[in-house]
Amino acid sequence: ASSEQSICFAAPAELAPTVLSALEKTFAAELADQDIDRVWATEDVSIVTVVGSGMRHTQGVAGKVFSQLGDNGVNVLAIAQGSSEVSISLVVDAADTENAVKALHELIVN
Repeated sequence: ASSEQSICFAAPAELAPTVLSALEKTFAAELADQDIDRVWATEDVSIVTVVGSGMRHTQGVAGKVFSQLGDNGVNVLAIAQGSSEVSISLVVDAADTENAVKALHELIVN
């Protein structure tokens, strides 16, 4: 996921130190000039993905997903949706993974 001000991506936990070091080296000039605020990692997260071909032509799917997760106490740390519009991937705290999956299952099945 990205915006004008930030870039967010996931990497396996065991690669985090290597990835952070590579990013700091790559963006050393931008960090020194304060064009980039900082590079950091958030640990203990999970990616939960909602997939369905019916999502493509259905309005409000992302809103329903966020509402369902919020109603069940799950905070979304990052979101990404591909141009195909058949999936939405969400990054959540690892401790919330089971709750997130159950809440989304309830939303989809009911």
